[in-house]
Amino acid sequence: MIQILTDKSQIAAYLWKSPEINLYHLGDLDAFFWPHTRWVASLEKDQITALALIYTGEHPPVLLAILNENEMAMRTLLAELIPDLPKNVYAHLSPGLETCFEASFAMDHHGQHDKMVLAETSKVAQVNTHQVVPLAKIDLPRIKALYQAAYPESWFNPRMIETGQYIGIENQAGQLIAVAGVHVYSPEFGVAALGNITTLPAQRGRGLAKIITAGCCQRLLETVDLIGLNVRSDNLPAVRVYQSIGFEKVGIYHEWMLTRL
Repeated sequence: MIQILTDKSQIAAYLWKSPEINLYHLGDLDAFFWPHTRWVASLEKDQITALALIYTGEHPPVLLAILNENEMAMRTLLAELIPDLPKNVYAHLSPGLETCFEASFAMDHHGQHDKMVLAETSKVAQVNTHQVVPLAKIDLPRIKALYQAAYPESWFNPRMIETGQYIGIENQAGQLIAVAGVHVYSPEFGVAALGNITTLPAQRGRGLAKIITAGCCQRLLETVDLIGLNVRSDNLPAVRVYQSIGFEKVGIYHEWMLTRL
């Protein structure tokens, strides 16, 4: 029988067995994100055998079901969890787990994604990031304008500015032409996941994506030890940028929009 977990130390002990794969989960243990999380697990002799995270800080809520060499246990957990899920769920699923949902949900595939982690921090340190400026709440109108022009499908939650980990590059007129930030950030657990990285279309091809991503990493490395990101597997230009500054692929998953039948 599945259980709702509220003990951070118990959850963290399980996640730290494969921190690169579970980086987003670890970040959501931070006090900033914790109130918006629901942790569902299967246990055997008080040990977690499978874990799913429902993040309610977005609409629709996001379900993370990532395998940790435990496919049978995860499938059993999902079979019990599915009846209690809301009508609409955005899901991050390890390959094959989508079959657990086919009888209950209409499924819109949003692509295969690579999980990457920063493996060579020396490459990040070599990038000249003098153009980068920190962003704050006062910059939200400019940030939103950039995303509307360059990345309208981004999962940008204005609350994330409060992490203090959003940066930008401006032109001479003060217009933001590139932005990068985080999806999760936890100094307590020493992890961060980059997100919402984009460049104004007219400014692409100038290396700004590399500069803004490296700048974000340089700041984050002052407070965390492990940095990761998720990127669509078919977004080859972005993958090449991340590889050029030391990121390596550690796994894949698929994103799905689920609508209950």
